[in-house]
Amino acid sequence: QLRLVESGGGLVQPGESLTLSCAASGSYLDYYSIGWFRQAPGKEREGVACITASTKITKYADSVKGRFTISRDKPKSTLYLQMNDLTSEDTAVYYCAAEDTGYYSDWCALYDDDYRTWGQGAQVTVSS
Repeated sequence: QLRLVESGGGLVQPGESLTLSCAASGSYLDYYSIGWFRQAPGKEREGVACITASTKITKYADSVKGRFTISRDKPKSTLYLQMNDLTSEDTAVYYCAAEDTGYYSDWCALYDDDYRTWGQGAQVTVSS
């Protein structure tokens, strides 16, 4: 059974950068499409970025496009979210999520209902 653990969260100042990691164990992450989601206090969880199992396709929410980069290291079974030029609006708990789609799948989505395996979350706080 796939297990996901996020790390790399913390407190940063506006304009700074942060990289989140999501380490997988228990199953081969190569067969999963992966998404990053976030939930700010009082708000619904929203999709931030996703990457297909094939690694050919990435998608981003408009709010992070050009600032965030999603990537995966298949040999390390690890997913990353590089976040640049952070603002207070990026403050949230960030989650990685995975869905078994097959090694060559070109599918990923920014809807949380589409993913069945979730990490525990990592807090990112952007404040001066």
